[in-house]
Amino acid sequence: MTLETWRRRGEWPLTAAALLFLTSYSWEVLQPDLATPVLRVLRVVDYLTWGVFVVDYVGQVVLATDRLRWVLRHLPDLLVVLLPLLRPLRLLRLLVLLRFIDRGVIRSLQGRVVTYVVCTTLLVLYAGTLAGLQAEQGAPGSTITTFGTALWWAITTITTVGYGDVYPVTTQGRLVASVLMVAGVAFLGAVTATLSSWLVSRVKPVEDEGEGSPDSPELLRAEVARLTALLDEQRDGRMSR
Repeated sequence: MTLETWRRRGEWPLTAAALLFLTSYSWEVLQPDLATPVLRVLRVVDYLTWGVFVVDYVGQVVLATDRLRWVLRHLPDLLVVLLPLLRPLRLLRLLVLLRFIDRGVIRSLQGRVVTYVVCTTLLVLYAGTLAGLQAEQGAPGSTITTFGTALWWAITTITTVGYGDVYPVTTQGRLVASVLMVAGVAFLGAVTATLSSWLVSRVKPVEDEGEGSPDSPELLRAEVARLTALLDEQRDGRMSR
């Protein structure tokens, strides 16, 4: 089996695991006062989904031609598998669902890039909100105790605004904030590059149209040369008679 075949076959199991993790993790964080049996079930679901990601990662490493190079090029995947703090990033696997978007609706490359950036930002924002709330809601002196407050904090953090009205007090919460800051800078760069590409694509046809318009100096000179040649031919014809 090739690495590409493994990836293609693993897309849907990983997507299903991400959806299952999304449900269990959201339930666990948003309702921390759940009964012990329910919490145990959710923890089992968490371990099972983690196991799916581990199997996928190990399988890709085994099938890779240059394993060390593959590992170095996929460090985020390794961190998601090894660090419990980054487990919410498993939700990014849900981006595979974007392939069902009708390409007729999003025809341009810029449109598809914007769609992926927006969906990725929303997933990272939601994951950061849950991770920050889980880390902060039981900490002494914490100001992030509700989902609404955590969402507001995640938005101000990922946009690098940082009003300072709410902030993490735990080490885990600060690490989550760091991830959101880095993600915000990366997404801002992607949006800026896409916007610049879109502006260039809009301006270039106007320039091309201007170059090919009847008022273009090159076309006027060519037209004058053609008329001059016709006059010379007519004159030569009369003189030959």
